[in-house]
Amino acid sequence: MPRRRPLRRPLRVAGAAVIITTAAVMGSPASAAGPELSDGGWVWPVSPFRVVEPYVQPAHRYAPGHRGIDIEPTDGFEIVAPADGTIAFAGAVADRSLLTIDHGGGLVTTLEPVMSELQPGTGVVRGQPIGAIGLGGHTPPGALHFGVRLDGEYINPLLLLGGIPRAVLLPCCG
Repeated sequence: MPRRRPLRRPLRVAGAAVIITTAAVMGSPASAAGPELSDGGWVWPVSPFRVVEPYVQPAHRYAPGHRGIDIEPTDGFEIVAPADGTIAFAGAVADRSLLTIDHGGGLVTTLEPVMSELQPGTGVVRGQPIGAIGLGGHTPPGALHFGVRLDGEYINPLLLLGGIPRAVLLPCCG
């Protein structure tokens, strides 16, 4: 019986479809992401701020990437709820203080490191103070990691926030 060659072409086509789909989602403006992602009801968890580390989409579920954004407040350390929801988890995981908010519709936010007195089951509203930036985690001291999952898969938080605010030019050399 002749030896059969393994089928490789279908896998390449499937892989290309995944890459094209991922690129389409990542490259699309928030308005093209669908009504559940572009309703405009989300606010930044700290303000004013600067982005320290952007979101980096992993190639696949177990690949390296940065599944959220790291933001550093430029004035204070108070954190607010980015949208209405319910505290799903508040506590330490691997020496990191985490706060997780379930926003419904499959959207879950994770913020770290966060010092908070809120308990699971507590309802929060958009813009409500929920804690302060703590120490630990993988962010630089004083920064906040902001991750969002949709139906268990990490997405770029900018899809919900409408992008990075406009840059403000400051006077130079004065």
